Order: sequence, then structure tokens, then C-alpha cells
Amino acid sequence: MSSVPAPALPATSREVRLARSPRGLPRPEDFEVATRPMVAPAAGEVVVRNHYFVISPALRSLFATPAFRTPLDPLRSGQPLVGTAVGEVVAAGDATTPAPGTLVSHHLGWREYAVLPAGFCTPLDPALPDEAAHLSQGALAHAALTGVAGLRPGETVFVAGGAGAVGSMTGQLARLLGAGRVIGSTGSTDKARVMTERLGYDEAVLREGPGGPDGDFGKRLREAAPDGIDVVVDLVGGAQLRAATETANPGARIALVGALAGQLDAQGDGASAPVTLDTFRLVVQRVSLRGVSGLDHPESYTAWPALFAAGLAEGRLTFPHERITGMEAAPRALQEAMAGRYVGAVVVDLRGASAPK
Repeated sequence: MSSVPAPALPATSREVRLARSPRGLPRPEDFEVATRPMVAPAAGEVVVRNHYFVISPALRSLFATPAFRTPLDPLRSGQPLVGTAVGEVVAAGDATTPAPGTLVSHHLGWREYAVLPAGFCTPLDPALPDEAAHLSQGALAHAALTGVAGLRPGETVFVAGGAGAVGSMTGQLARLLGAGRVIGSTGSTDKARVMTERLGYDEAVLREGPGGPDGDFGKRLREAAPDGIDVVVDLVGGAQLRAATETANPGARIALVGALAGQLDAQGDGASAPVTLDTFRLVVQRVSLRGVSGLDHPESYTAWPALFAAGLAEGRLTFPHERITGMEAAPRALQEAMAGRYVGAVVVDLRGASAPK
């Protein structure tokens, strides 16, 4: 089958590569912006010009070698970074769907052009007012709240890591789904104010207290949830997960989405997040813990675009994010995201266009 006519592709494409294995938390000098020759798509492949990609602190786990198999292979020096991206198909190796001109998402961010199998692309609904909003983690939040935790109206929800890419959507969505009280944790008073004013939270509990990191966190959480917690969406692990299990009501459901306490531990390798839990309490209280993977909940990813579009149009949902312009700024933005500088998702704009947040 003959190749599909396409606009001339550039001779080269830039990408962000891992320059060396980080020692501790990664720094900008651990990465490099490199140029590679552009290759034509083979049969069954497409070329996507990336418009936006998202930066995730959880990327640190790919710089280590975990003791068990994970969905993504570890990154080695010289390899480009990966992450969710949104872009336009600009060429195809044959009469492949999605066709050139289609807006898609995929997981080869951190580069200007991605060449990948067509089946690895997801065509996107054009209903959202901003292409970058397709990088929202709302579908994952929906899977955690509905598919795993089974949130019921009037229940109390606690989100560990409530100001990040997933947490900033989870608080809003819990409110939209009828939660009676929504509590989240965060690392600063500025973020706490944003959470309660704009992200659907009734109260934000600071991660650090007079006792240092996580000191007396359990006490502060119990004060914020005097009637206990029914649903937990945990993005952190560690002391916050332990405190949540100790505050959980009988029959509480805990959705384990992330493990930032381990992934962002400067003394660790980012590939483990051990914590000690009182399993006797969990048994007696009939508390369930379950890991969340979007792969297990396709219904949430199917329902989310229409729900999100309606919520944005009606003013009931927002897409909290920080927009960074240009690939050169991405390594430092990753460092700053790991340091907790931002609220919501961190999106790199490869087109340089400005848009309201």
C-alpha cells in the first residue's frame, strides 16, 4: 500500500534525554535537549507533532530499577524521557487511522515529533475548549472515586496530596459527585488556600507541623475529620497513608493512586515506598485498600471527556495547571514540580501559544 501524502517533515526533531543517572532527586543538569534525525513512519506508524506534554514528579521512578516489573521500563542514559502528550498526526506510513490532521494523545512526550504505532494513539474529542485540558488527570480521579472507592453521597473524602495534578481534580470531582466533606493534604499555606478557595476542599491539612515533616499529621487529620473518613484517595503513601487508616471509619475504602513519599525521597531511589500499617485495625474495621490503574477502568476514561467538557462549560470544574513555554524549560520545571512548587498539572507548551489557565 502506498504511503499517505503528507506535508514535508523536518530533517530533525528535538527531544529531552536523560544525560546521566541522577544521584538523589534529579536536577536540570541530569538532562539534555538533543537533536535526532527525523525518520519516516513505517507501515502502521504515524508521526505526531506534539503540541503539549505533561511533566509528572512520578517520572523519577523510571530513573531507578525497581525490584518488580512496572508498566514502563526504566530509563537509561541517552534515552528520551516519556510522558503523556497531545498533538496532531502529521504523517502516516499507510492508510492508517488516525489520519493526518487528527488530534491525539499518546505517551511519547518530551519531544517535538513522536513516531509510534498508530494503535498507541488515542483520538481526542474536540469538545474541550483547550487542547491542553486533555492532559488533565480527571479520568484517573474518576476511576479512583467511582471505580475503586465507590463514593456515595454525603461521605467524607480525604485526598493525600490534594494540590497536585491528580489531587487538584479529585477534590473538585468528589464535590461534584456529592461528597459531604472533602479534606486534602498539602505542603504549604498558599496551596491550602487555593485548595479551599478553588478546588472544592472544605479543609486542607498541612503535611508538616511543629514536629517536622509529617509530625503530628495524624492528629491534624483527626481534627479535620472528627467524624472519620469514608473514602481515601492516596497519592502519597508513608505517614499520610498510615494516618488515613487510623482515621478511617468502618467499611472505608482506600484507593492507592500514587506513592510520592517514596518517589520523592531524596535518600531513596524513587522505586519503593514502604510503610507500616496496623493490619489488625484494617481487619476489624473492614477497611479495604486497592491500587488504582487506569487500565482497569476504561469506563472512566470513556465517560470523562463529556463530563469534563460539561463541567468546564458550566463552571463546576476547572483544569488547574501551570503552563511552561518551550522544551528547554522542561528539565527545570521537572525539578520544581518535584519540589512542590506548582498547583495542579505542569504542562509544557511546544507551540509557544498563551492561553488562560
